[in-house]
Amino acid sequence: MEQLDGFDLKILSELQRDGHLTNNELSERVALSPSQCSRRRTRLEAEGIITGYQAQIDRQRLGLDLMVVISVTLATHNRDNAKRFANLVSALPEVLEAYALTGEMDYHLRVVAPDLAGLSRFVNEVLLPHDSVQHVKTSIVLETLKSFEGLPIPTQMKGAAAMRVAAKPSPA
Repeated sequence: MEQLDGFDLKILSELQRDGHLTNNELSERVALSPSQCSRRRTRLEAEGIITGYQAQIDRQRLGLDLMVVISVTLATHNRDNAKRFANLVSALPEVLEAYALTGEMDYHLRVVAPDLAGLSRFVNEVLLPHDSVQHVKTSIVLETLKSFEGLPIPTQMKGAAAMRVAAKPSPA
């Protein structure tokens, strides 16, 4: 873990909740001066700890009613085939996230679609015809029990997990 103190962790926690806080608003929440908050935010961005800011958008208000988890098995397991699949996935706006896995399936994709017909087109006209893909298994999300709300900042974590993070030595 980077050399982060309690103020850095508070800043990260607050910015994760609301990325468009001004330095004045942020300073009130973390009990630092606005100039100190600005310097720390700039350093956290420059060091790549803060990687960007984005708005959270309601997918259903955009007509993307289906959330789907798609498991994919590649046709062959070699570097070129994996690269072809990665290139395909990175070019598809419907794919929100893609994970390479160990185990039975090679990849899990989190995908949005407007409806069942849109999902069918995506699977049958985009994924399955691709030469890198052997098998696709879809699972439609019925209910979201918890959505991503940000990473657990060590000040928010409980018990042993927080102690492990706090005990990590800083790089020399």
